[in-house]
Amino acid sequence: MVQLCVGLALYGASSALLVRAGLGLEPWGVLHQGLAELTGLSIGTVSIAVGAVVLLVWIPLRQRPGLGTVSNVFVVGIAMDGVLALVPDVHGLFGRVPLMAAGILLNGAATGLYISARFGPGPRDGLMTGLHRLTGRSIRIVRTALEIAVVATGFALGGTVGVGTVAYALAIGPLAQVFLRMFTAPPPGDDTGPAAARVPERVILPE
Repeated sequence: MVQLCVGLALYGASSALLVRAGLGLEPWGVLHQGLAELTGLSIGTVSIAVGAVVLLVWIPLRQRPGLGTVSNVFVVGIAMDGVLALVPDVHGLFGRVPLMAAGILLNGAATGLYISARFGPGPRDGLMTGLHRLTGRSIRIVRTALEIAVVATGFALGGTVGVGTVAYALAIGPLAQVFLRMFTAPPPGDDTGPAAARVPERVILPE
């Protein structure tokens, strides 16, 4: 539970750092920022609302949420708004580039933490796997299609797309794999070997 909560809180914090860097957000962050611009709500509140709507889509997809799924909806948005209230705007590339890099690195660590806690996927991850089962398309194709759709929609609404978006797309897979191996613990009663040896090579983007 501690690992889950820390991972989700850090995920929200990492998204907030990417907002403050102003060089481009992760795909769903672009959508959240665009909707925040449209509605006047905080980006964290929009994140919670979008997560709740995505969970409703799970129903026809016959996805089963876990504790981590429901926690994801609320903790990430609350942490994001909290960090945005504490971290001021950063000006100049010498400040914004390191902040962007820190946000991406922290996001990878947060992803490894909350997924390896084994309390269920996040709403958006479950949407991806549900569509994969429904359509028969590969996870890679479904994820790419979803992220292109949310980036395009968010950008049209005023979300920030830039070098940070590209850097995130290229780095998050390898980073998450590294941190999954680092944080995955063996299930209770399992003493068959190091956790890292049992983490699938393609946990994030399986074929």
